[in-house]
Amino acid sequence: MDRQLLATDGLDRLVSLVSMNWQDRISVDPKVLVGKPVVKGTRIAAELVVDLMAKGWTQEQILDSYPNLTAEDIRACLAYASEVLHAERVYPLKTA
Repeated sequence: MDRQLLATDGLDRLVSLVSMNWQDRISVDPKVLVGKPVVKGTRIAAELVVDLMAKGWTQEQILDSYPNLTAEDIRACLAYASEVLHAERVYPLKTA
C-alpha cells in the first residue's frame, strides 16, 4: 500500500491533497537541516521531494531511491507545498 501510485485522475488527486493533514508527516526543527521542513524521522527535505517530482521523477522512482519514504510522505510533501503556495501573497510595489 505504501507504494500505491498517486491517483491519475486530477480530481481524485486534488481531493487527496486537500484532505491530507501534512502536519502529521512533515516537521520543522531548527536542529535538522537548519529548520527546513522534512519528512518526520528523516533528513529528507520536503523541498527535495517536490523538486524530484517537478523534474519528472515518478513516485516509484522516489520510493526506490529513498526507501524510508512512503507514498503518504510524498503526498504530504505536495500538500505542504500547496499550502505554502496558497498562503503566499504578492503585493505590487509602486515605482517612481
